[in-house]
Amino acid sequence: MDMFAGGVADGLVFGAGAARAAGAVSDTDNRAAEATRKVRLAVFLGAGTIGNVPAVTGDAPYPLPPRAGSEASGSDTGRMKLSRPLSWFLLAFGVWSWIIWVTFVKNLVKDSSGLAFDHGDPTAYFWVHLALAVVSFVLGTVIGVIGLRGLRALRRTS
Repeated sequence: MDMFAGGVADGLVFGAGAARAAGAVSDTDNRAAEATRKVRLAVFLGAGTIGNVPAVTGDAPYPLPPRAGSEASGSDTGRMKLSRPLSWFLLAFGVWSWIIWVTFVKNLVKDSSGLAFDHGDPTAYFWVHLALAVVSFVLGTVIGVIGLRGLRALRRTS
């Protein structure tokens, strides 16, 4: 079945056949759609795309195995090294994140304005801001650990 022209499958009409069945497409529109479909199909087939698709029969090349940690000259696959200022920045960001969000959570728990607690029960405001704080704790920790690892790696190499 031609997927561009539409048709019937399990009693359902789809594609251009659905519009035709509903009476929404005139004969002129049908001819224009058919001409456009043929042009697109000719462009697709003429572009050599079918020839570039590997066959199912095993003509596809086997994938290359991953390279072992070889560091050939001119290669960019070696281990990444952070600069000292960047490592310090990431570590400071992680610490700063913990200081800010711990203070925020303390203030959130002590909230007496009625935003965080409604007659002793936590509100949606409380849960949303607690979730923000937890995500920020995790991200701050990850970023700080990256900075710490960068500093340790620099210390080992110097």
